[in-house]
Amino acid sequence: MPARRIDTAAGRDALVAVAAGGAARAVTAMAVRYLLQLLDEKAPGNSVEVRVPPFGAVQVVQGPRHTRGTPPNVVEMDASTWIALATGAERWADAVAAGRVAASGTRADLSDLLPLRP
Repeated sequence: MPARRIDTAAGRDALVAVAAGGAARAVTAMAVRYLLQLLDEKAPGNSVEVRVPPFGAVQVVQGPRHTRGTPPNVVEMDASTWIALATGAERWADAVAAGRVAASGTRADLSDLLPLRP
């Protein structure tokens, strides 16, 4: 069963609410999932797993398909870091240098894919 798609208007509304501050957990979750959806559309594939616990994860970027166990290329961060990177409020290199992004594997550098410009 395919994942449920987030409507563009609903996703953008969630991003506006998060940017305004004090967004409810469900709204933050929608914003995170909407941005993961945009990343998947921009870079479809299965070689890198991007995780934003507890809200979502997506496999992206063309390359060798991962099927079992921990993927060889994993990127993980919290929701606020993901939203900042995906919207261009923060640069990839700065977030990695500050330790807010855990990235492992040869394909785990998402700097060429971000920001997403929703």
